[in-house]
Amino acid sequence: MYTEQTDVLVIGAGPAGTVAASLVHQAGYRVKVVEKQKFPRFVIGESLLPRCMEALEAAGFLEAVKQQGFQEKFGAKFVRDGKVCDYIFSDAFTPGWTWTWQVPRGNFDKTLADTLAGMGVPVEYETGVTGIVFNGSNSVTTVEMPDGASKQIEARFIIDGSGYGRVIPRLFNLDRPSSLPPRKTLFAHAQDPNRFSDGEPNRITIIVHEPTTWIWVIPFSSGVTSVGYVGDSEFFQKYDGTPDQQLRAMIEAEPHIRERFRDAEFLFEPRTIEGWSTTTDKFYGEGFVLTGNVTEFLDPVFSSGVTLAVASSQRAGELVVRTLNGEAVDWDRDYMQYMMQGVDTFRSYVNSWYDGTLGTIFFAERQDPEIKRQICSVLAGYVWDLDNPYVNNPDANLKRLERLIKLEHAIHQ
Repeated sequence: MYTEQTDVLVIGAGPAGTVAASLVHQAGYRVKVVEKQKFPRFVIGESLLPRCMEALEAAGFLEAVKQQGFQEKFGAKFVRDGKVCDYIFSDAFTPGWTWTWQVPRGNFDKTLADTLAGMGVPVEYETGVTGIVFNGSNSVTTVEMPDGASKQIEARFIIDGSGYGRVIPRLFNLDRPSSLPPRKTLFAHAQDPNRFSDGEPNRITIIVHEPTTWIWVIPFSSGVTSVGYVGDSEFFQKYDGTPDQQLRAMIEAEPHIRERFRDAEFLFEPRTIEGWSTTTDKFYGEGFVLTGNVTEFLDPVFSSGVTLAVASSQRAGELVVRTLNGEAVDWDRDYMQYMMQGVDTFRSYVNSWYDGTLGTIFFAERQDPEIKRQICSVLAGYVWDLDNPYVNNPDANLKRLERLIKLEHAIHQ
């Protein structure tokens, strides 16, 4: 069997894989990327957060992405029963980027991968990993190529950015169930001539449809908008028919988007994803590190997926370089604990969204401007700023704020 050598093998050519590969390449090491699918390919996670921009800049991707003319995003709008709560990223507590993009992921991911290939990093598509053998930190990975033939790739380190493919966790039985309840989404892309009707399109809109069911509305610069419902499986059981009929019935039942999307043309039959939350015991091991959705994917409500993907791959790429340089790296402290800080902060907000805590906060009659700025930083992806009390101790502080709002409301009744 044919064998190749590289310093670092990256599994997956999505945002996680390409950011990490670029950083390792910039440090002067040989990198190879293998990707099971052919690009462009469809995936959700279309609304980025400003924290993504730091990783894209470090990887040298920003200019290439700017040239694509994607829809700029400046904030997030939440809607419930006609009430609106706007978060504008320029108001955020944490210094950093104040804008980002809303992107069709097929185009966005291919832009990153093409830019990486233009730097001289080989990216091999339709190449799936079938086995990995570790000898200390060195590894031999067997892959199947597009023609069905196999080859082996010897590497000094593996970065697994395979996303939902979860290559290393599945090969080595590392997957564990998430603490989050299983949820489901039904979504489509729609032609949207009315995209400016609600102050669109420069932010994502999240609509509370029922207490635990919500809608995303993500406009793109092309005139197409992504629309999706997320909720418990019981919600979707109320709707019969084809996926197209189901989504149209859901849209008809939501006043905020009914007129906008009632007669919209869907670009593809609405699709379903469910049971996406999973995790692993450890995000690293001897000779490998997991990045992006391979670590843990939480929920789409706060668009955390790509942020955690590129932030983890930026961190992992830097630590892999240090490891290859012969430096001592404390992977538990510098990677696992660091990433869990961000994951756990987002987890607190996801849980607080579904239990109604954030609904009380977002739609309160009076909001403290400083607290709103601090929460805005989380919604912008700055979940590692421990100077922010709504990052440092989110569960306790969100619950405390909810109680104060309810008490104030009771006093003024």
